[in-house]
Amino acid sequence: MNSILNISAYLFVNLDELLERKSNYLNDCIDRRLKGTILLSEEGINLFLAGQAHDVRGFIERLQQDPKLAPLTPKESWSDYQPFRKMIVKIKPEIIRMNHPTIQPQTGRAPSVPAKTLAQWLRNGVDDQGREVVCLDTRNDFEVEIGKFVGAKDFNISHFSQFPKEVLDHQHEFKDKTIVSYCTGGIRCEKAAIYMREIGLDNVYQLEGGILKYFEEVGEDHYQGSCFVFDERRALTPELLPPTPASSS
Repeated sequence: MNSILNISAYLFVNLDELLERKSNYLNDCIDRRLKGTILLSEEGINLFLAGQAHDVRGFIERLQQDPKLAPLTPKESWSDYQPFRKMIVKIKPEIIRMNHPTIQPQTGRAPSVPAKTLAQWLRNGVDDQGREVVCLDTRNDFEVEIGKFVGAKDFNISHFSQFPKEVLDHQHEFKDKTIVSYCTGGIRCEKAAIYMREIGLDNVYQLEGGILKYFEEVGEDHYQGSCFVFDERRALTPELLPPTPASSS
C-alpha cells in the first residue's frame, strides 16, 4: 500500500532571514517526522519531502501562510516506503546552480506552456503559429538516459552549470523554431528559458511543472522511459510510481 506522500516544490522569490528560516523549517519537519531536503537561498526555496500525508500537507500549509511562499504548488507522488534517510535544510547561493547571477527568475518568469498544450504541439509537430517545436532537455546526462521526450534535444552535460555555454554554442540550431525547455519539476528549465531569451532566442517556453506535472496531466504520450528523481526511488514512471524491476532498465 502506497502510504507515504512524496512532494517536490520550488519557488523563485526574494527570501530573507535565511538562518531563522532554516532553523524553523528543520524543527517543524522533525516534529512532523518528515524526511527529505530543503534548499534555501536569497533567490527562493526548493524542497523534496516525504512522510504521512497530513504531516507533509500540514508543513506546506505552514509555509504558505508566509505571503512570499503562498504560491508554492507541490507535485505529489506516493510510495510504500520512506525514500529519504534523513531531514536536511541547507542555505545555498542558488537553489539550482547555474553560475549566472543575472538570471533572476524571482524578478520575472519566462513564458510557460502547460503540459496539455505541449502534448498537442507534439501531436501536430508544430505550435499554434505553425513553427517547428523542439523539446530541449536541461537535465544531466544520467537523467536523460532513464527517459526523455521522444526526439528531444540534449547537450549530454554532467552539471546544469554547463548548460549556458552549450546552448550558446548551439543557438543557430534553434533559429525560427519554438523551444520548450524541460526538466524534472520545472526549476532548471525556468532558469534555462530565461537565459535563452537573454541571448536572443525569441520563441522560448518552459514546460510548466516539468516532467512530473506532464505525467500527472498527460501521462506517457510523447515520452519514452521514466523520470529520474533524487531519492531512493531513483525514478518514476508516467503513472508516478517507481518502475518495476522489468521496466527499470
